[in-house]
Amino acid sequence: MAEVTWRDGHRLLRIPSPPLLAAPPSQPNPKNHASATATAKPPRAKMATSTSLAAALPSRLTSPGRRAPLSWAIARARPLPHPARAVSSGGPRCRLVVTCNAQAAAPISIGQGTPVRPTSVLVVGATGTLGRQVVRRALDEGYDVRCLVRPRPAPADFLRDWGATVVNADLSKPETIPATLVGVHTVIDCATGRPEEPIRTVDWEGKVALIQCAKAMGIQKYVFYSIHNCDKYPEVPLMEIKYCTEKFIQDTGLDYTIIRLCGFMQGLIGQYAVPILEEKSVWGTDAPTRIAYMDTQDVARLTFVALRNEKASKKLLTFAGPRSWTTQEVITLCERLAGQDANVTTVPVGVLRFTRQLTRFFQWTNDVADRLAFSEVLSSDTVFSAPMNETYELLGVEAKDILTLEKYLQDYFSNILKKLKGLKAQSKQSDIYF
Repeated sequence: MAEVTWRDGHRLLRIPSPPLLAAPPSQPNPKNHASATATAKPPRAKMATSTSLAAALPSRLTSPGRRAPLSWAIARARPLPHPARAVSSGGPRCRLVVTCNAQAAAPISIGQGTPVRPTSVLVVGATGTLGRQVVRRALDEGYDVRCLVRPRPAPADFLRDWGATVVNADLSKPETIPATLVGVHTVIDCATGRPEEPIRTVDWEGKVALIQCAKAMGIQKYVFYSIHNCDKYPEVPLMEIKYCTEKFIQDTGLDYTIIRLCGFMQGLIGQYAVPILEEKSVWGTDAPTRIAYMDTQDVARLTFVALRNEKASKKLLTFAGPRSWTTQEVITLCERLAGQDANVTTVPVGVLRFTRQLTRFFQWTNDVADRLAFSEVLSSDTVFSAPMNETYELLGVEAKDILTLEKYLQDYFSNILKKLKGLKAQSKQSDIYF
């Protein structure tokens, strides 16, 4: 049984892999075996037929009602010395042991088929804040875009109107995944679980099934969006899951690009801009957390620049905005652009910690505690930013082409205030006086 171990002094992460899945080897003809070996060429990407897929994929991905065998265990071991130091030179350190057990999929020969076009892209999580911008950018650049969307009462018609193909599947149901990958060259994974769902269901179990299936079906490129600093917070479930997913992708042998993100500008509209305009309370904390927000349109644009750049192959990149901002600085900027003061309600970080510990006592509130843990990180004395000079140089992008938060919010408030003035003018014209 193969085993891969990563060490960073604080964490020992193991992903044991059972015997790799492989198709039965064909019996070569002794007469032409030597000549076939001499003239062998690298295989081209092929589109599998439905018959060959059923035989090639793991049975759990083709049998309804079966879940991928997976165990997720986090346990604190006894204090151990740092592996890079002598035992006598330093004190004991706490080691976090994270074990991720999942059946790995090996390359499988799935027979002859139609060559897959490099422009064929599957976007997972296409209706989200980032996913829809990725779809829009891919279509603008001439890609053939397929969107994996959960079955929903309100269909994602806007994606079809843009020109994308919509396929229904659910990452929490692995048997629905294989059909969506037929004829796909590149998978761009923007998906994340809904707030009401357990974090583990989509962000770990669903992603493992998707990655395994991508490997089994010969997907040529896998793009995964992660979180900046996810390797520094093993006690936060979402951060640790993102970090383990990164390692899981790297261990599969897929050609990947992992992109760590700091924060989206779009999220500030509902959190700060709209409440200030509607004269409602704006919630914040007293922590000096700094986040380098980035426009999702810039994230999508840089993603496709990286996708076409061979230097970004099997790289871990971090996308960060031009400047990092505290909560109070964002609120002050919104107040200035809106021309009115905000009604700020400050929540002490200690209250978040207490609430998280309280919800840990009850099984039915564990998911709430997991999400509060992530909120606590965002409310701590942390800087979610990274230097972008090397990334710009690698991708051939100039810093001046990245939208700043001041410009983004200025455009938003100017458009909104202009519309509000227009509505007031129409209201006055329609008034009837007796």
